[in-house]
Amino acid sequence: MIIILIIIGMSLVTMIPRVIPAFVVGQLEFKSWLNRWLNAIPYAALGALIFPGIMSVQEGQPHIGLVGGLVAIVLAALGLNVILVVMGAIFTVFLLLT
Repeated sequence: MIIILIIIGMSLVTMIPRVIPAFVVGQLEFKSWLNRWLNAIPYAALGALIFPGIMSVQEGQPHIGLVGGLVAIVLAALGLNVILVVMGAIFTVFLLLT
């Protein structure tokens, strides 16, 4: 019984800090420059997650990952669907590795 109470307590402690901002932020109005900055965070985080993988596609040959990343950037800039962008980058790296 004590274990169930501990699990419920831990879930509440974890859930409350995640749920409250969802309700509070929706009610706030930020200045335009702050909105632009906040909208850039997902892209910065995505770049921080992806870039190390690009550099380590092939040990000792970082240019292969860089070319694949550049192909993905070009395809995304052309406005293609994200699935096509990923497939294009994967196909490029595959061609460079064979």
